[in-house]
Amino acid sequence: MHYDFSQLSARNAYKLVVSTIVPRPIAWIVSQNARGQLNCAPFSFFNAMAGDPPTLVIGIGSRDEGGPKDSLRNIQETGQFVINLVNEELARSMNVTATPFAYGVSELEKAGLATAPALKVKPPRLAASPVAFECQLIQTVPASATNTIVIARALACHIEDRYLLDAEKCYVNTPELKLIGRMHGAGWYTTTHQLFQMDRLTVAEWESAR
Repeated sequence: MHYDFSQLSARNAYKLVVSTIVPRPIAWIVSQNARGQLNCAPFSFFNAMAGDPPTLVIGIGSRDEGGPKDSLRNIQETGQFVINLVNEELARSMNVTATPFAYGVSELEKAGLATAPALKVKPPRLAASPVAFECQLIQTVPASATNTIVIARALACHIEDRYLLDAEKCYVNTPELKLIGRMHGAGWYTTTHQLFQMDRLTVAEWESAR
């Protein structure tokens, strides 16, 4: 089957994208507005786009009733936010923060989440998250009237000590993080248990395997 996105509704195009581009990591964003009110919400249109400098990208849609989501409003107001990663233990709390509360309502309070100070930006990180990236906005790019791409530089990274194999060499015990990812359809997630290793071939190795 061939789908021409120009001939599809936005809803059907969305369904094809989220059903096939999986798993997607989750950016659990803590932001704050100019008055210091905090917001916390998860986004699965998220990934790392560069390592030097560390550059992270998030896609943020509009509220169901229209208008920008609180996270985007805050990021555009202040230029700072924290991306927290989600492990299995925090999945249900993350889901609570996805509830479309009114602007100004604290998802942190609703989900019973504690915060810890960030070192480079004003918004705090989630104390229970195994990994957090302190971010500075580089640019927002409007993809449409209802979707905005947020490009940010990661200024700092916090990782719980128990997940480090060698702090000096920056070796992380990635499987032990037990992060979760977003899958297809409403409410589907995945764990990161089933791993396999496949080393990249040299040209000589490829030639000998022919």
